[in-house]
Amino acid sequence: MKFFIDTANLEQIKEAEELGILDGVTTNPSLMAKEGITGADNIINHYKQICEIVNGDVSAEVISTDFEGMIEEGEALADLHPNIVVKVPMIKEGIKAIKYFSSKGIRTNCTLVFSVGQALLAAKAGATYVSPFIGRLDDISTDGLHLIEEIRLVYDNYSYETQILAASVRHTMHIIECAKIGADVITGPLKAIEGLLKHPLTDSGLAQFLADYNKGNK
Repeated sequence: MKFFIDTANLEQIKEAEELGILDGVTTNPSLMAKEGITGADNIINHYKQICEIVNGDVSAEVISTDFEGMIEEGEALADLHPNIVVKVPMIKEGIKAIKYFSSKGIRTNCTLVFSVGQALLAAKAGATYVSPFIGRLDDISTDGLHLIEEIRLVYDNYSYETQILAASVRHTMHIIECAKIGADVITGPLKAIEGLLKHPLTDSGLAQFLADYNKGNK
């Protein structure tokens, strides 16, 4: 399973990269704004900085909701760096754009997916990634992880190559459960990824090892 970090914060991206397990980055206009990055030129420059840090896929989102606008933005984004994956919303015009990008060899990430039907359309159009937002489904008392299971079943039935990118991951158990049910990728905050490191028996065991070692060196 690939590990992406969902942020626009360069320091967090660097920290995740230094951990040695980072496969890519996802971000969006809301995450950019959270870091104080606004305006088309600043956002473009920020994508370039991210690509200089990470040796992996970087999802860059189009803002347009019409076909022509998506194509113009997406082609410009794809030209920024070989690692760029064009992030396209799950709407009718978005599916058309994904099909166009696929025919041109431009990789895509279909975002804001909340149903199996949407994921099926994205795969049919040739999306590289499909991003079901599991945390947002959980927020409205719907099982986001069950959606991952359903998409996995459909994709396996027909051997679709589109990768399931579990988005809106909120915590460490989301990551564990996504790994169990076969998500190809998870994207979440650094805190959730670092949570995989933690176990009280690891801490107590290491403390005991160090204490015993120090006894022998007194």
